[in-house]
Amino acid sequence: MDSFKVCGQLVDIPNREIFTAEIEIDRQRIVSIRKIQPSADLPFILPGFIDAHVHVESSMLVPSEFARLAVCHGTVATISDPHEIANVCGMRGVDYMIQNGNKVPFKFYFGAPSCVPATPFETAGAVINANDINELLKRKEIVYLAEMMNWPGTVNRDPEVMEKIETAKKYGKPVDGHAPGLKGQMAAKYASAGITTDHECFTLEEALDKAALGMKIAIREGSAAKNFDALIDILEHYPEMVMFCSDDKHPDSLAINHIDELVRRAIAKGKNLFDVLNAACITPIKHYRLEVGQLRISDSADFVVVKDLENFEVLATYIDGIKVAENGKTLIPSVENSIINNFQISEKKITDFQLPAKGNKVRVIEALDGQLITPESPGEIKVQDGLATANVDQDILKITVVNRYETCQPAIGFIKNTGIKKGAIASSVGHDSHNIIAVGVDDTSICRAVNLIIAQKGGISAVHQGKETVLPLPVGGIMSEKDGYEVAEAYTQIDKMAKEMGSTLQSPFMTLSFMALLVIPDLKLSDKGLFNGKDFKFTELFLS
Repeated sequence: MDSFKVCGQLVDIPNREIFTAEIEIDRQRIVSIRKIQPSADLPFILPGFIDAHVHVESSMLVPSEFARLAVCHGTVATISDPHEIANVCGMRGVDYMIQNGNKVPFKFYFGAPSCVPATPFETAGAVINANDINELLKRKEIVYLAEMMNWPGTVNRDPEVMEKIETAKKYGKPVDGHAPGLKGQMAAKYASAGITTDHECFTLEEALDKAALGMKIAIREGSAAKNFDALIDILEHYPEMVMFCSDDKHPDSLAINHIDELVRRAIAKGKNLFDVLNAACITPIKHYRLEVGQLRISDSADFVVVKDLENFEVLATYIDGIKVAENGKTLIPSVENSIINNFQISEKKITDFQLPAKGNKVRVIEALDGQLITPESPGEIKVQDGLATANVDQDILKITVVNRYETCQPAIGFIKNTGIKKGAIASSVGHDSHNIIAVGVDDTSICRAVNLIIAQKGGISAVHQGKETVLPLPVGGIMSEKDGYEVAEAYTQIDKMAKEMGSTLQSPFMTLSFMALLVIPDLKLSDKGLFNGKDFKFTELFLS
């Protein structure tokens, strides 16, 4: 159907008014908006929601399946950084994401991954250099330089980093930031290099500081990192400088909500409706110069119909005039998805995870529920037959990172606050290089959990007392090619198993996936060893 009309209470965000209107759509575009007799019985029509920073790969779904779930929550577009698949498969991985996303009626806007590998202190599957960045930024499908995680290199004007940033400026494309905890003069130097956004703020003070420097603040509420409550008041200080994002969202969460949840919560906190919707719908369009409709004549017909302006229950979502979701059901059919990967190792032995003890006092990674930062804590482990082992009574477990690109000795450390009392969990979703990360109470369980993933060439697994399960992720070792709702259900079950093993974390596997993310302080574990994210250098595990 090329031409049709929709009636409802139109929410005009720029003019901050609501009026009853008849919208006529012809050949994917809005051709007229006519005010009609007011009616409180009609639903509300809004521009579609936009996720201003997301790694689609973290949903464990390929883009076409991510879209099928997201549209049910009124999402019409994403600003997508494909550096997860790029760290595994390089430029081939970026091409895969673009081509797969083009198979469905959804507006994916991809960035050129700026940090592949994220740091020189870990093993990734590929390198994207300054020349590659230039080739990517030439393309119309690539609308920005993705998050510049190498903030030390940016602040210190590293030539390779600055070449990438200058290339983005040459093509008139914005540069995304990533600088957790950076404030004051350091933040000023970071912003002055040309950084235009940040999604890593975890205090209001930090967000206000960066907004004052001209950086737009993307308030993040994902499956692991949750900063909404800490940051939402910035909307009252810099309403034109705020966007909403998920960053990383697991499939079970995406099946339930997306950016619509941040809108609901902001309204429930008493924030101004038009400021909230501006953040959710308009600011990303302006910042990234997206071809997404804003409910204006001649715009593409991208909009959402909601029941009310409190719960924002989505009745229908339209993209380019196509109804893609209705009453919580996706109308986008699944498509056939190909598989690419880069998994080079064979099974491990239990002895690979044994660590000779140099004492019983160690540096411990402290996992914080709902946060990506991981403070360093001193802790006491147990020593058995000269080997360093977990101290389950004090919730100090063994953690390992296994290089999946070449055969190497696994890196070993210790972690607290997972709550796991038996067995082990493992994942090849391990930001940013996506080596295998495992946490467990004993070496036998850890080895088995790792080998389940190696056998599938990617996935997440859980093992305890003879019971084991694995969710295969054959696309890059980080995504499934299967139906998104089936993956969400499978993930729900393995997440439930991890919690039955004692985990007290809201999202055990998402939290696990960030334990090798070296660009987030304080203490992390690379496949090359224990890493101090504050000093940006390796550190010793055992304390003297």
